[in-house]
Amino acid sequence: MNDNPSTTASAKEPQRALPDALDRSLQAPAASSVGGRKRLEIDGERVRDGLAQLVLTLIKLLHELLERQAIARMDSGSLDDEEIERLGLTLMRQAEELARVREAFGLRDEDLNIDLGPLGRLL
Repeated sequence: MNDNPSTTASAKEPQRALPDALDRSLQAPAASSVGGRKRLEIDGERVRDGLAQLVLTLIKLLHELLERQAIARMDSGSLDDEEIERLGLTLMRQAEELARVREAFGLRDEDLNIDLGPLGRLL
């Protein structure tokens, strides 16, 4: 199980529209004063993790849309057997690569299904 705080906060706050890590990095950053001007101190690693979560969520959404379109094309009979085989292999490799990158950032598949508030879950 992943003990990443970005993955546990979503269960506590179901109305989050941004990935938790990105959202937390933008909330109440530490402020310091330099030369009379205030500076924000943002944790770069948390921003990176949140951005990775957001980008991977969008890529997963696009992948699922491509899968649905491929199924619709197969059902309509507009693809021959060779095209179906190539399309299946391509989508399978794409899913494997997405899983590899997701794991590299310590994210679970559920972490990519962000809550859009009243619209429900994204995926």
